[in-house]
Amino acid sequence: MSLTARMEAYRAEERQLLWRGTFNEYFEMVLAEPRIAQLSHARVYDMLMAAGVRVNNGEPSYNFFADELFGIDAPLQQLVDYFASAARRLEVRKRILLLMGPVGGGKSTIVSMLKRGMESYSRGDGGAVYAIAGCPMQEEPLHLLPESVRDEVRREHGIYIEGDLCPACRVSVEERYRGKIEDVEVCRVTFSEKRRVGIGTFSPSDPKSQDISELTGSIDLATIGEYGVESDPRAYRFDGELNVANRGIMEFVEMLKCDEKFLYNLLTLSQEQSIKTGRFAMIYADEVIVSHTNEHEYNAFIANKKSEALHDRIILIKVPYNLRVSDEIKIYEKLIGQSNLSGVHVAPNTLRVASTFAVLSRLEPSKKAGMSLLKKLKLYDGEDVDDFGQKDLRELREETVREGMEGSSPRYVINALSAALVRENTTCINPIDGLRALRDGLEQHPGYDRQHRENLLNLIAETRREYDELAKKEVQRAFVYSFEQSAKTLLDNYLDNVEAFCNRGKLRDPITDEEVEPDEQLMRSVEEQIGVSENAKKGFREEILIRLSSLARRGQSFSYTSHERLREAIEKKLFADLKDIVKITTSTKTPDSEQLRRINDVADRLIAEQGYCSVCANELIKYVGALLSR
Repeated sequence: MSLTARMEAYRAEERQLLWRGTFNEYFEMVLAEPRIAQLSHARVYDMLMAAGVRVNNGEPSYNFFADELFGIDAPLQQLVDYFASAARRLEVRKRILLLMGPVGGGKSTIVSMLKRGMESYSRGDGGAVYAIAGCPMQEEPLHLLPESVRDEVRREHGIYIEGDLCPACRVSVEERYRGKIEDVEVCRVTFSEKRRVGIGTFSPSDPKSQDISELTGSIDLATIGEYGVESDPRAYRFDGELNVANRGIMEFVEMLKCDEKFLYNLLTLSQEQSIKTGRFAMIYADEVIVSHTNEHEYNAFIANKKSEALHDRIILIKVPYNLRVSDEIKIYEKLIGQSNLSGVHVAPNTLRVASTFAVLSRLEPSKKAGMSLLKKLKLYDGEDVDDFGQKDLRELREETVREGMEGSSPRYVINALSAALVRENTTCINPIDGLRALRDGLEQHPGYDRQHRENLLNLIAETRREYDELAKKEVQRAFVYSFEQSAKTLLDNYLDNVEAFCNRGKLRDPITDEEVEPDEQLMRSVEEQIGVSENAKKGFREEILIRLSSLARRGQSFSYTSHERLREAIEKKLFADLKDIVKITTSTKTPDSEQLRRINDVADRLIAEQGYCSVCANELIKYVGALLSR
């Protein structure tokens, strides 16, 4: 599509949003579709639900947040629950929604998404908003109906009406329309933060220079001479952030850093849904008040007895750091994907290594015997480790008080990775480059003291040890030309022998056709890889046989991945058999033709099957060779 055609389509869309009509026409539209006149919280809730809801592992996941926020499902569920209650006009709608958490945890992103979402939603048919034309507060037209008429409208049509006309609209109805509300002009409005319609934002600054008029508007000096008194609405600009946010969203950036005089306005706005402006009576306002702050500011606020009046008017949602490696990877993939970085390859496991370090720094040590931070990390990410499984998650979480409220932020990690990505002559960064960048960044971070840096260096070392094992597995897998087939063959042999052992039977030798005893040496060579003792071997084999029978009854086949511990045992057995070949091939400085052919084959498989480029594939092979030579 040409630029001219694109612009014409844009103008056509804008023209469709310029509907104008009388109050009579608007009222007929409301009778046909009452949702048009819904309150602000209900509109936000409808916006969230309109994007769709999925169910993952029995838990709802909201599409509205899916592409931007990862690993904070619990806070997002609390947020949706709040709007679900407020949309039904329960008392929680008269509260300030406060997001509290560490820097870089996603608080401001949540608020930004709500604001951008409302801008987009108000442009669609489902989120259409109509207002009295010319009103500085995009007034709900139903406020034109007198109180005596509203009860009748509610009984006959089920339409709920809340609020009163603002001073500017009251004067306009009396003087311009002579009190005839049927003729009052109504127009469609679209929310826009830039145009200050339906979305307000207030950021604290120097309390000595910041004026309350930023919130509630000010006298219009250009017209005060014409109208004579400051209490005349025509001599006042209702353009404060609380005014322009009417019917939409009001964001208080770092609300608890505001001077007390600015917070007082929130007392009446939250509980009474009214704004006290200058020499006017209370002005009704219907808006979602949402703010965000850090834990230190929040604790100071709660400890301040002067602020007790606001304490009960706040709904707190804690937004901790993400604690799942798989979700942390998505955060960095999103951030790197938003850049115009080209010509630099990010090797497999680079983001995983960075994410592992980040999550480790946020975890609290467990009191459970044998539960290390790394095991806890894997459990949180859905893996079962040793004697711990997903059943232990609830107990682990109940142990903690502030888990996720401190640690390395995604901003720190992406800053370090960015430094590595843009180094001169860099064409590829690998996990070791990432760990080196994270280490170098510790010295540049102004908030880390010596003890904290040492703790983080220990976590980087632990992350590297974990990566070393992963790197060896990557190369060992590539050395096994057909890993799946080799694993299947070993599994079949193991299962045949286990079945004969458990049933006290014998096997038939494939060469001599003679009956032979189960191969105890083969079974033990597999089981010993995962520490199954001589006393425990019978129970382990019976467990495998039960799993095999269970799957067979359901018509499913048993593969080497059907049992987590058996999968680990078979992999370790295959790798152990190959270890000497891998070690000699990867660590030799002057490979012969056969070794060189094998190295090239391994590199080709890493490139074709694992997403490596020629640079990081060869770097990985050299690195694993050095590890195996130690």
